[in-house]
Amino acid sequence: MITRVLIKELVSFDKIALEFSAGLNVITGPSGAGKSVFINALLANFGLATQEAKLCEVELIKPTNLSSELFDLDEESLIIKAIKKDRVRFFLNEQNISKKALKELFGGYVSYISVRDKKGFENETLLTLIDSFLERKESSYKEKLEHFQQQYKKYVKDANTLAQMKQNAKEANERLEFLRFEIAKIESINPKEGEYEELLEIKKRLSKLDKMSEILSEIEPIFEYEDKIAELFTMLNKESSYLSDALNQLRSDLEDIDTLKEELSEIDIEEVLNRLEELNTLIKRFGSISEANEYLEAKRKELESFEHIEESTKELEERLQNTLAQLQKEAKELSTLRKRAAKTIENELQGYLEALKLPKISFIFEAQELNALGIDRLNLSLEGSKIETLSGGEFNRVRLALLSVAAQNRAGVIILDEIDANVSGDESIAIANMISNLAKHYQVFAISHQAHLSAKANAHILISKQDKKSSATILDKEQRVAEIARIVGGEEYNEESLNFAKTLFKK
Repeated sequence: MITRVLIKELVSFDKIALEFSAGLNVITGPSGAGKSVFINALLANFGLATQEAKLCEVELIKPTNLSSELFDLDEESLIIKAIKKDRVRFFLNEQNISKKALKELFGGYVSYISVRDKKGFENETLLTLIDSFLERKESSYKEKLEHFQQQYKKYVKDANTLAQMKQNAKEANERLEFLRFEIAKIESINPKEGEYEELLEIKKRLSKLDKMSEILSEIEPIFEYEDKIAELFTMLNKESSYLSDALNQLRSDLEDIDTLKEELSEIDIEEVLNRLEELNTLIKRFGSISEANEYLEAKRKELESFEHIEESTKELEERLQNTLAQLQKEAKELSTLRKRAAKTIENELQGYLEALKLPKISFIFEAQELNALGIDRLNLSLEGSKIETLSGGEFNRVRLALLSVAAQNRAGVIILDEIDANVSGDESIAIANMISNLAKHYQVFAISHQAHLSAKANAHILISKQDKKSSATILDKEQRVAEIARIVGGEEYNEESLNFAKTLFKK
């Protein structure tokens, strides 16, 4: 229940400071005085409209079932504050909160119905009405509905995954050809770690081989002079053994060169060069042989994943088929329960409809494709007339009847904007009675131009305007009678209007 409101600098209002009572709060006043502007400011503090006031502070008793993981709601009283400077900032008990969060938090607590609003009979709204009715009547229904919705959500997620997998499979053919080409190209070269460096060394040695052979052929004649040199050293009485040792060492070293020549002669230089060219191609592209092998392994894994797409797709398709069958079964069970509940609601509605001078209502169930709400598409019929063909007055009276049925064991705030407009005297009385009954379950704020509803109010708020300035006042008894007389007889009401107002107020 909203207990008070403080508003500053709201269009033509300088300040509004009001305290509200439980039950029915009727708001009246001349056209253009600012009734809808005031109501809009209230709605805006619950995230349901755009806040135009510089300051709007709404205090309310915390709803019993209101809870949040993000905001501290331990206090019994909640204060929602909106401050508008460059932009509007919202606070809940001094905690910053977004407009979206406000709407989500209080969306099930504050309802707004306007005579200009032709909503309220959408498929989802009607199904919610029946589901809420069933949850009150059958303790297991809520669990069944939540299980269905959770499974359907998972089904949709898996279905999206399957669609993506099929798209990937469709695109995979070109990708598969590319992957196989890439893998085959690297595998055909079959690079080994360190191989490139080894071949480079061999190439260097081979490039020296010809030069070494040329030098060797030039120095080999030195051995022909070994005996002559030894003879000369003997004639000179010099030691020649070191020369013999040196030449022997030279022979040994030259034999090593011969061995190397034999070894290198077995190597195909063209083959080495070709191999180096292949490896060099990979190095230029990937940076190193190691990186080429890493790329190869990655492409092998990617290829493997593509090759498993078909298998995974079949598994997921089978799982989805099983889930769909189970969902269809659960949706049919929900539909059966809803249809049974609809008959009960139709019977409960009958009394309200008769009081509102309306014919019998029937819920029309049509089957539709499975969705998050089940398989039911729901509509209303008034003795064969579709809801779309109703007049504005009939439309609003049907909404009141449905609200009255839904009001059992409920609580919250309902804001009605001229819901009793465009109706006759008897219809006005019926609507006033209905709203008065609603106010036993809800706190109701109702903008009205009808005397009967004003007379039934627990509190009567007058919105007036003078010299382009609007004001809001809670009326006392005498002021209420005068305002009802104005509603009946106009600004210059007469004694007859005043007496009618007094009689109506006494009733």
